[in-house]
Amino acid sequence: MTKLVAPQEAVARIADGAVVTVSSSSALGCPDLVLKALGERFRAEGHPSGITTLHPIAAGDMYGVKGMDWIAQDGLLARVLAGSYPSGSSNLPMPEIWKMIVEDRVAAYNVPSGILFDMHREAAARRPGVLTKVGMDTFADPIREGCSMNARGAAAPIVARVEFGGETWLHFPNIAPDVCILRATTADENGNLTYEHEGAYLGGLEQAIAARNNGGLVIAQVSRLTAKGSLRPHDVRVPGHLVDLIVIDPDQKQTCETPYDPAISGQIMRPWDSFTLAEHGVEKVIARRAAMELKGGQTANLGFGISAMVPRILLEEGHPEAVTWAIEQGAVGGMPLTGFAFGCASNAWGYVPSPQQFIYFQGAGFDVSFLSFLEIDIKGNVNVSKLGKKPYLTAGCGGFVDITAHAKKIVFSGWFEAGAEIALSATGLSVTRAGRFPKMVDQVEHVTFSGNRARTQGQEVLYITERCVIRLTDKGLLATEIMPGIDPARDIVAASGGRVRLAENAVSMPLSLLSDGPMGWWP
Repeated sequence: MTKLVAPQEAVARIADGAVVTVSSSSALGCPDLVLKALGERFRAEGHPSGITTLHPIAAGDMYGVKGMDWIAQDGLLARVLAGSYPSGSSNLPMPEIWKMIVEDRVAAYNVPSGILFDMHREAAARRPGVLTKVGMDTFADPIREGCSMNARGAAAPIVARVEFGGETWLHFPNIAPDVCILRATTADENGNLTYEHEGAYLGGLEQAIAARNNGGLVIAQVSRLTAKGSLRPHDVRVPGHLVDLIVIDPDQKQTCETPYDPAISGQIMRPWDSFTLAEHGVEKVIARRAAMELKGGQTANLGFGISAMVPRILLEEGHPEAVTWAIEQGAVGGMPLTGFAFGCASNAWGYVPSPQQFIYFQGAGFDVSFLSFLEIDIKGNVNVSKLGKKPYLTAGCGGFVDITAHAKKIVFSGWFEAGAEIALSATGLSVTRAGRFPKMVDQVEHVTFSGNRARTQGQEVLYITERCVIRLTDKGLLATEIMPGIDPARDIVAASGGRVRLAENAVSMPLSLLSDGPMGWWP
C-alpha cells in the first residue's frame, strides 16, 4: 500500500479532539500545504473539531506562509500551545490566530520552545512530564501567568510548582500528540525522509516518535518522492517506520522569501565577501559594543533583533569564524542570517536537531548569549514576549526563556527609548528628540527574564544601548559606560525616570564604535 496521498486524504484521518503537533519555524520547515488542507476540510465539513495544536516554534509567518493561520478557526481550534507565534509589522493586519487569542476564543499558551520539545520526549517515553527550573520566576511560572495568554488559558493550567528532592520545580504534565505534521525535502516510497534542501532539522524526529509511541498518525510533507532504497542511510533523519502518509508539495519554500538557497542548506559555501555588512548607524553602534564582549574561541547564542547584527560586526573586522554561533533552529557555526531568513545560517559547520540544541542551551554549555529587549524594569526583568496594544509585534518567548535560564553571561541589546531621534557623528551621539515610549519602566508587562533569579544564580547581565552600558547589580540598574555626546543626567537618569543610576566610576564608551570603517576588534 502506498504512503503517498493527496493533502485532503491525509487530513481526513485527523479525528475530532485530536492533539496535533506541527514541526516548523515560521516559514522554515513549515508544512503549509497540509495545514491549508486541514483548514479547508473544517470549512467544508465542520471536522475535525476541538483540536489542540502544539508548535515548539511558530508555524508560518505574516509574509506569505500562513501556517497556523489556516487552522485559526472557531470550532476547529480549541487549544494552542506554542513557543512562538507569527509576528510582523504593525502596518500589516493582525493574524487570525492572534485575533482568536486576544478575543479569548481559544485557550492559548506561550510555552518556552525547549520545554515544548522536552514535553514531546517525555510523552514519547511515557515518563511523568517535564520537571524543570527553566521558566521559574518568569511568566511561565504559575506564580505569574503559568504560560497562559488569555482567560481561557488561565482557566485550564498546564504547569504547576512541585516539590521534589527538597527543591521547588516546575512540572509540565504530558500532552501526548495524536498526530504529527512535519516537513522534509525528500521521501522514498517507504517514508524515509531526508532534509537536504532544509535550513534546519527542527524537531520532526522527536515529534514523530511522540505521536507514534502514543498510537498516533505521522504525516510528512515533502517536495519530492524517490524510489525505495535510493536514499543514503546516513542522510535519513526520520526513518520510514515512523511515517504513515506522504504529501507532495513541489513548491514548498526554504523560507518565506527564499525558494531555495543551497548555502542555507549547507550544500555550498559562500565566499565571506559575499555577505553584506551591517549598515552604518545607531544600531550598528550598539551591536559593535555587544561584540566587544566576545573572545576568540567562544561559543555564543544569538537572538533576533539588533543582536543578530553581531556576526556581521565580526565579519567586518575580518574574523568571521573567530566565534562559533549556535542558534535554536539548530545551525552551528557559519554566518547566521538576518531578516526573513533569521533562524538559518550560511556556511554552517553542522546542523543539530532543535531538541538537542535546547539541551545544550538549558544546561548553559555556551559562553555568552546575545539577545534583545522590549522593556526593562528596575529589578532587571526583561520583556520580549508581550505587547498589550499590538501583541503580534512580538512572536512570544520562543527559546528566550530556555536560553537565559542558566546562561553564564547574557548581553541584551536595544534602544534606550522607543522612537527617539539620535544624531551620530565621529565624536559621539546626541539625542535630538526624546523617545515617545520609555523602555526603562517600573514593572515590565511580561517577565520573560527574571532579574532577581539572575542575581541569585550569579549570572552576568548587561544591557547595551546607544547611550550607555547598564549592568545588573544588587542595587539595581547601573550605567557603567557612557557614550560620548550623551548628557548622563538628562539622557540617562532623567530619561529613565531615575530607574537607571550612574556608576561613580563610569567610563566613556570607545569612539571606535562610531567609526565608518572597522573598529579594531581582535579575537
